[in-house]
Amino acid sequence: GAPLPQYAHLPMILNESGAKMSKRRDAVSVVDYDRQGILPQALLNYLARLGWSHGDDEYFSMAQFVQWFDLNDVNPSASRFNQEKLLWLNTQHIKATADAELAALVTPRLAVRDIHNTAQPPLADVINLVKDRAQELNQLADECVYFYRKATPTAEEMAKHWSDEAAARMLRFAERLEGLSEWNTAAIHDLFQPFCADEGIKMGQLGMPLRLCVCGTSKTPSIDAVLALLGKETVLHRIRA
Repeated sequence: GAPLPQYAHLPMILNESGAKMSKRRDAVSVVDYDRQGILPQALLNYLARLGWSHGDDEYFSMAQFVQWFDLNDVNPSASRFNQEKLLWLNTQHIKATADAELAALVTPRLAVRDIHNTAQPPLADVINLVKDRAQELNQLADECVYFYRKATPTAEEMAKHWSDEAAARMLRFAERLEGLSEWNTAAIHDLFQPFCADEGIKMGQLGMPLRLCVCGTSKTPSIDAVLALLGKETVLHRIRA
């Protein structure tokens, strides 16, 4: 039959400037959003929410959407696209997506970054540790890189956290690490306080240089968890290199 009059016209989507979205100046293709690292389920969630609502719910799965959807809740008014809200939703869907599924999506993005072997440490385990730090898949790939190839510290990071004294201290800490009979987050963490007490330093004076010489960046998750995942051999090699 003919559509109901109130649903004869679909809601228009405006860009953030309030103008009608155009393929010449806005990302309107699903390929564009894939390049931006947006998960399909996040994009569907966002587009559904632009013209329809279920109370105050912003984040929902597709199963919930199918269950909740009712034409009576469709709003025919024009909606304004908000990139910040899309990224927020994408962040929630990344957190909710299985690590193995994310690993499959991140693998080709790591290949573009010239990383092809992600067997050790397993990419899914790396993603489990870092995925809370990423808003989109390209950022998630960047967060994984230093587990497979040490990054190059910035001049600012080196000036702030590195010195000859810090370098010597890292070698002394490597001796403590080498003496561990078990290699896990808890065992590594238990080394920190006694070492800092022996050196007369605060944790930041250990943690930041340690991040730089092992990862090549000061921006990592908890360093004990990072070291545990990298493995003893890799950690000791990077410190002593």
